[in-house]
Amino acid sequence: MKIINEVHRQRDPSYTRQATTEMKSFHHSLQSQYLSQKKQELDNMMKNITLQGEKLARSRNFKDLAKFKRLIKSFLGETVSGGLRIKKEQSFNRNGSSHLTLIKQVDEKLIELTEQVMSQEKKTVDILGLIGEIKGLLINLYT
Repeated sequence: MKIINEVHRQRDPSYTRQATTEMKSFHHSLQSQYLSQKKQELDNMMKNITLQGEKLARSRNFKDLAKFKRLIKSFLGETVSGGLRIKKEQSFNRNGSSHLTLIKQVDEKLIELTEQVMSQEKKTVDILGLIGEIKGLLINLYT
């Protein structure tokens, strides 16, 4: 026969740990600083995308197209991994389907842009319009 000594800790009902207003205030200020920094990073990325899009519209070469796509991919990666938390906190859509739809639309527009760059007959205005649509979709992701 085996005897097991079990020690159960009893919680003192009079002791409750409460978050002080100072802790809540600190957490709130830390979170707002993080969100501010994340938004600034996304704004800088969007500025780089804009500049590269203008360069792509002027040059229409594959090197600039590849760089534009890399910038878009980097932006999407940043918003999906960390930046989209900002939108999820403010969004009513819990399953994230609107985010997935926006990313699919960005992919479709990038394919269309690639086709337009490949066909040299397209006007610069058409390419600029498509680049503007892509930027609009990206802005919808993080605003």
